[in-house]
Amino acid sequence: MTQEESQRLAIHGGAPAKQNPDPPMYPGGMAIAEEEEAGVLEVLRAKRLFRYYGPGEAESKATQLEEAFAEKKGSKYAVAVTSGTAALVCGLHGIGIGPGDEVIVPAYTWIASASAVVAAGGIPIVAEVDETLLMDPEDVERKITPYTKAIMPVHMRGAPCRMDELMALANKHGLRVIEDVAQANGGSYKGQALGSFGDVGCFSLQFNKIITSGEGGMVVTDDELVWKRSNMFHDVIGALQLKFNVEELLCGVNFRMPELLAAVALPQLARLDGLIDDMRHRKRMIKAGIEGVTERKGISFREMADADGDTAISTVFFMESAEKAASVSEALRAENIGAGTLYSPDTIDYHVYAHWVPIMNQRTWTDAAGPWRWAQRDIEYHKEMCPRSLDLLGRAVHLNVSPLLTNEDVEETVEGLNKVLEELG
Repeated sequence: MTQEESQRLAIHGGAPAKQNPDPPMYPGGMAIAEEEEAGVLEVLRAKRLFRYYGPGEAESKATQLEEAFAEKKGSKYAVAVTSGTAALVCGLHGIGIGPGDEVIVPAYTWIASASAVVAAGGIPIVAEVDETLLMDPEDVERKITPYTKAIMPVHMRGAPCRMDELMALANKHGLRVIEDVAQANGGSYKGQALGSFGDVGCFSLQFNKIITSGEGGMVVTDDELVWKRSNMFHDVIGALQLKFNVEELLCGVNFRMPELLAAVALPQLARLDGLIDDMRHRKRMIKAGIEGVTERKGISFREMADADGDTAISTVFFMESAEKAASVSEALRAENIGAGTLYSPDTIDYHVYAHWVPIMNQRTWTDAAGPWRWAQRDIEYHKEMCPRSLDLLGRAVHLNVSPLLTNEDVEETVEGLNKVLEELG
């Protein structure tokens, strides 16, 4: 093969730079091994499928997980629940969100962040993201009203929000803070674990997340009252088991984590640091390998509020236009490099507020009820209300960074990125 042929883009008939497609982006899921199997078998053999009782005296796996998770995050309390969304709903009830309360959420987050607010009776107010692709503190302050009760920083795509600025805003205006750490489990900000800054932190263990039990979630807090309220809401039986004062009990539901999920999550938690180390190593190699072409072409990487706290699950850089980002992404996919933009007006993606149809149209389960019926002011949403977010997301080229990438995969990824960016950047 001539040099000219090797440099021809695959989309134009050249050979792909990368021999094999990217591995599946399920970091913890792809790491499942004997430890998870042994934990599940232990529960099955003990016939203790329910957290609080069974035929034997085995210790609850969910209790063990709560203790280990709280210790890992440096928090006093943890509650094991059925999903990341359940964690958010419990956390919102824990901090007292209810009808008429406004909660500020970022324009870029999975719809569950906003729908959890709705489920608690609150009203999601959408704020812009900045070059971190995370909540912009300046726009958050612009969105604060007398009815704002809380802000919800979401550490999207593995990176930490600007927590100093956001916590300062919350303190200034007397607001609660609920952190959504679904996509950044194991990340930190200035050495402190994400999820431990606000009044409550919420995690997901769904299969796409860094560690997983297939489904599941965790709530962490240092506030005893928030813990009690979250616990009461997530599990009526649990509140009795913990001997909460009967006179203080509130109505709850059942978001209790099953023992089988906890049995998988426990060894997964032990894998967390190793998975993040592997992804950080690969991301550093990729960024260093394309640094020359990005500098020559004026291509900027996603800004990091604290690069040391990034979990490194993704590499994101910005092109000068959405059209160029789309063409670069298409060319990279032809090179066997999984890539895509983060927003397209024509593709429904519940990670972007403009596609949150049930929220944007203020749909409720009945005509008589729903948070927007309880609002203390007129609430309006429209697709163009966060133009900066749509611009940044549309120009962003996103690549997953799997811990399963081999050195050869990384080298070929760098080769393909350089080839595409040299011609199309």
